[in-house]
Amino acid sequence: MLSDTYIETLSAEKGYSQHTLRAYRADVSGFMQYCLSGHEDHSDLDSVFLSLVKKEKKSLIRSYMFHLYKSGLKKKTCSRKLSAVKSFFDFLVKSGSIDFNPADAVPSPKIKRAVPGFLTIDDVFRLLDSIKTGTLLEKRNCAVFETFYATGLRVSEMAFLDAEDIDFEQKLVKVTGKGNKQRIVPLGQRAADLIKNYRQALGSFYTPLFLNKNKTRLSDRSMRRILSALVDECGLNIPVSPHTLRHSFATHMLDSGADLRGIQEILGHATLSTTQIYTHLTTDRLMQVYDTAHPRS
Repeated sequence: MLSDTYIETLSAEKGYSQHTLRAYRADVSGFMQYCLSGHEDHSDLDSVFLSLVKKEKKSLIRSYMFHLYKSGLKKKTCSRKLSAVKSFFDFLVKSGSIDFNPADAVPSPKIKRAVPGFLTIDDVFRLLDSIKTGTLLEKRNCAVFETFYATGLRVSEMAFLDAEDIDFEQKLVKVTGKGNKQRIVPLGQRAADLIKNYRQALGSFYTPLFLNKNKTRLSDRSMRRILSALVDECGLNIPVSPHTLRHSFATHMLDSGADLRGIQEILGHATLSTTQIYTHLTTDRLMQVYDTAHPRS
């Protein structure tokens, strides 16, 4: 099937995770099934599909999108499925199966981008300073969440850090992000010291940077659970996730004058537009300050 070849190509060229590949496979398979409904008894479904695409062109994709809307799917889900279809057609164009991408003429649904939640600097300090450091697991927790705020890493990136990824001398972290793309991220002195303290307390060498009580890799799910407990203990009374710490890192850096392009590289965003959401946060807060403080506002 064309869809199988497409997924194999994605895996080889893009290095996507199995989770991402499964999502692409489901979206493309769903589109092909919609197009081929009523043609299941044909011996060569790929040929039937390509004939339909060449004949109906963008009307086929529009019809599919209308079908998705009628199914009650959210705009974000419909947009993701259309993106997968466009990518699939790009593959078909490159492979010579079709001459052009008919999905390019179909606009994506307009989605209001959610403004990410973040903590104030005082709240971050309150949270991090409340973490005890007496036991080995407490030393680990302190190192983990100080590193989150120091680097802005995704929780999946943090979970897969190995000991060798930390350069204590230069205070740098080698991060493997989405699509197995690697980047180098600065590490603050406090976070570096806490990691070193935790690793020394382990007493033996382990490849994963952060370990659970059974001395195996600490999972992203465990990090979320531990953070929720720490938030409750310090009395913040607001929902906080590892992603909240990532957003807080970016917002506070930008507030302090950091370059937007530099923030993009640290966060591992593929495009600058993704990072620009943080400019809205800082601008909104600036306007609030102005409206409150200026005598003629």
